[in-house]
Amino acid sequence: MPKSVFFSFDYDRDIWRVSQVRNSNVVKPRGEEDGFIDSASWEEVKKKDEATIKRWIDNQLEGTSITIVLIGAQTYDSKWVNYEIQTSANRKNKLLGIYIHNIRNNYQQTDYKGKNPFEKFTFTKSDGTKINLSNLVPVYDWVLQDGRSNITKWIDTAFKLN
Repeated sequence: MPKSVFFSFDYDRDIWRVSQVRNSNVVKPRGEEDGFIDSASWEEVKKKDEATIKRWIDNQLEGTSITIVLIGAQTYDSKWVNYEIQTSANRKNKLLGIYIHNIRNNYQQTDYKGKNPFEKFTFTKSDGTKINLSNLVPVYDWVLQDGRSNITKWIDTAFKLN
């Protein structure tokens, strides 16, 4: 069964690195045109009120089966990434994290490794025990673990684990 992907990321800091993942042509994202919103469109969306932004995100998540959080230096603190993770979990999307800080930006610089955003969320098991989502969601490094060659395996693992 084909898996429709929603990518979650901190746009302002990481769009260049995210584009490198997108341009690897190993995953067909779903969403605006090829699954990514361009700079002008994102700037327009950000000018809207919170309800409109949430509605836009909700619409982008429709029909997806997995949410891949591309983790950069500031992803942990992104209000919208946190909303996308929570909404994806509520929708029962599979979750996967990929660190992108080692991808070089347009100035050929890497970034510092950000905190795992899944640490902010807990899952309550049927017996009432709470488990941190970071213990359930697989997280990889795009550069160090050869994301171009392995992302489809990582997606398959996410479907088996969570």
